[in-house]
Formats: sequence, structure tokens, C-alpha cells
Amino acid sequence: MGSTDPKPAGPDLAEGVALEICTDGKMLAGYVGDDAVLLARRGEEFFAIGATCTHYNGTLAEGLMVDDTVRCPWHHACFSLRTGEALHAPALNPVACWTTEVRDDKVFVRGKAEHKAVARINAASREMPERIVIVGGGAAGFAAAEMLRREQYRGNIVLLSDDDAAPVDRPNLSKDYLAGNAPEEWVPLRAGGYYAEQGIDLRLATSVAGFDPRNREVALADGKKLVYDRLLLATGAEPIRLPLPGMDLPHVFTLRTLADCRAIITRASAARRAVVMGASFIGLEVAASLRARGIETHIVAPERRPMERVLGTQIGDFVRGLHEEHGVIFHLKDTATAIEDKRVTLKSGASIDADLVIVGVGVRPRLSLAEAAGLAIDRGVTVNEFLETSAPGVFAAGDIARWPDPHSGTSIRVEHWVGAQRQGQAAALNMLGARRKFDAVPFFWSQHYDVPINVVGHAEVWDEVAVDGDIAARDCVIRYKSQGRVLAVASIYRDTDSLQAELRMERSTA
Repeated sequence: MGSTDPKPAGPDLAEGVALEICTDGKMLAGYVGDDAVLLARRGEEFFAIGATCTHYNGTLAEGLMVDDTVRCPWHHACFSLRTGEALHAPALNPVACWTTEVRDDKVFVRGKAEHKAVARINAASREMPERIVIVGGGAAGFAAAEMLRREQYRGNIVLLSDDDAAPVDRPNLSKDYLAGNAPEEWVPLRAGGYYAEQGIDLRLATSVAGFDPRNREVALADGKKLVYDRLLLATGAEPIRLPLPGMDLPHVFTLRTLADCRAIITRASAARRAVVMGASFIGLEVAASLRARGIETHIVAPERRPMERVLGTQIGDFVRGLHEEHGVIFHLKDTATAIEDKRVTLKSGASIDADLVIVGVGVRPRLSLAEAAGLAIDRGVTVNEFLETSAPGVFAAGDIARWPDPHSGTSIRVEHWVGAQRQGQAAALNMLGARRKFDAVPFFWSQHYDVPINVVGHAEVWDEVAVDGDIAARDCVIRYKSQGRVLAVASIYRDTDSLQAELRMERSTA
């Protein structure tokens, strides 16, 4: 039987499109057979690739064409129009490519083209270390291993993770998966057989005791040692646990791993009322997910308004109102002093009945291995523009890395999923000799019910907030400035503006 799915929207590109419709710089969504296809023109060249992003299926025609690439409007993944390759995380898989033909003032999309990987590193500068060891199975560690194999590196890759689960899509843990809107098979970054197929020696539930930069050895907690030629530290961060009575009770959780999320879901199935400690991104996303499950949810936080420190007063007030519309009850300018079996006591003297407590007050970078090995530390592992640490052959990426950011003109450390992935990819290339500066603009997104907030750039302090549009109407761009210079841009349902802001930052450095 044939497919019952409706045809993708747009013209049948196999039947041809008039050249006057597909002008220079234009992207057009259409289809070939049952496949949704994006047709794009750059000068006199025409490209045809799969129409949806391989990350979360964003519509690429609604994104931004930059030279011979297209950027996804949702989470800023980037694809080559020539090869379909995923150039920038969070997308890791390529999109399909089709051949095109211009004839009789029309452009036709023909058959699918064979995917051919394009090397990023000049053969003359390529290095082939015998063994690369990666410590950490999160965003940066996985992205590095995946990029090494994508670059046709044939040496040994050992990926050490103290987690019980293979690398997962961590943003889903506080969003759709926790809310019950995504099945667990969406959570792994790769299917189980991927690591064996790619020759990646993934070692789960494996603790690293230390490493010796001089002898280039990694010591495992079980006493074994691994010799390395290149080492990537991607140890990530760990949730902060509050020094409160009751933190070890069985209904109290932090959220970082798939096991954490599974345990919360199990407990939530019988919970009626929850307390979430912390009004930052994780705490608020968890609150939204619990409300999706019908659980009465209270947020306790010392701030005057949610996310004020990161995104200012206007977004803070909007986010509070959004959550209150969905029934979340805030206890701001207050903190917990004790957790009991069925109750959380607050400093104000109030108490909240609760059969589920989630502590989401932030994370701290896991620096102990780097500190013990004598690496340079400055509120994170200090790296140069190539993500190299102070020890030869040792790189760092992700939540632990503090790098020279050319856009802000300062040394920064961020805890963003996309940033960690992109650093892992850059570190992989540089471990193979690319000498490629890491200069990606920081980007992250947060989801609250049906409202996405995208942020590009990095602003720790600012002296002006310029709002374009209407925050309450969920149609706005907010620019955070210092001395007239835009440091960061937040947006709600202004995807093209967000992509353009990212591009402007890429093209102008401090």
C-alpha cells in the first residue's frame, strides 16, 4: 500500500520552477515525490536539500541563508547547501541532497545525490594521533567523538563516562521528556549500536581518578591506566545540592542525568504537589513540565523575579506571569530551611506541603581532575582560542572551559548545550591539527509551555535594555547593551531576527 501521508507543501520541484520565482538569495520549500525539499539559489547556482532540520525538524525555508549555507530558525543549526552536511550543532546528521538542472528558464530538481563527506582539515596539516581519550559523556564529549569519526580519523577513541546511560539529549530531560510529550527513544543522541559501528570505545559507569599530563596517562578508579596522545576534558557540571536537612529524603531530586529524570517521572506519577527550588532555566522548565502532568507546583527562590540576573526585569516579569497563567505558585525572596517527608519549611516561616521536591538552584563545573593535574584554572579550566589547556596535548570543552570570547572581548565560561557541542566539535578538529579558533557566538534556548526564548551572545552586565516589539504579546527582540554595544539578544517568536543577530556578532568582533 502507498503512503497515506499528505504531500509536502509547496510546488512540485521535479516539474520545475520559473527562474523569476527563485531569485538570487531566495529559498523555496517544495517537494520531490514524497520528500520535502528546499530549493535555494546563490548567484547562478541552485541547491536542493532536505527541507527540515535533523535536530528537531525545524523548517529550513524559514531560516537564514548565509553564503552557501542555511541556518535553522529554531536552534541555529547550520547545513551546507552543497553537501547537506550538518556544519554546526545542535544538528549532527546531514540532510539529503538532490541534483538540479536549469533548462528553458526553469530550474528542475532531479534525483538524490550521493552524500560525500568533505574534510575540514587540509591534508598537509592533518595529524593522526594513535589514541584520543575523552573524559565525559555529555554534549562536548559526544560531539567530539562523533566529529573525529566524521573527519575520517581512524585511530583509537576512548569515551569515558561516569553515567550509566550512553550520551543523551539533555535539554529534553527538563522539557518534553519530563513533561511526557516525548518518548524515551528520542532521548539518546545515537542508537545503541552506533558506538560499536564507529569503533568508539564507550565505557559507561567509569570513574576517572586522575591524569598525568607529563606521561600522558589517564588513571581509572579501578586501577587501570590508559595512555593517550590527545586528551579532551569534558567533565561538565554537577547540580548544586543545598546544605539542608532532608536533602537525602527519597522524594528529593536534582536533575542532570537520564536516571534522575526517570526517577522524577516515577515519583511524579503519584505526586499531587511539588516544590521546585530555583527560578532559573532548569527550575522553570521543570515547573512547566510538572504542570503538564497536572501536578500543583510551587517555586521557591531568593530572587525578586525569575531569570532577572540573566535576562533582566522585563523578561523576568513576563516569565513569572506566563507560569502563573499555568498555575505555578511563586514564593520569591524566600528560601527553604528544611525538607520533611511531606513538607518544605521556608525562611519566612511559611511551609508548603509537598510529596515531590526538585532542587534546581544551578550547577558547578567539575574541575577536580584538572586542578589535581595542575592545569591553569580561573573559575573554569583556562583554554586558548584553540581550546588547548596549559598542558600540551590536553584540551577542554563544555561547561568547564573558560575561553577568550572575541565577541564580548572577555574570557567567558558558559553552561549551554549548543556551545558545549560546538566546542567538542572544534576540539576534535584541533586535536587532529586543524588549528581552528573557536569563535562561535554563544547560543541557548529555553522552552516554557508553548513559548520559546532564544538568546545569542553573552552579557553578564549591561547598562541598557532595548525592546523591539511587545514582550506580553510574545513577539519581541530584546537587546542587552553596554556603552551602546549589543552584547546579547533575546527573542520570542522572532527567529529570523535571532539568526541575523547571531550573524552580525560573527562578523564583528571586539
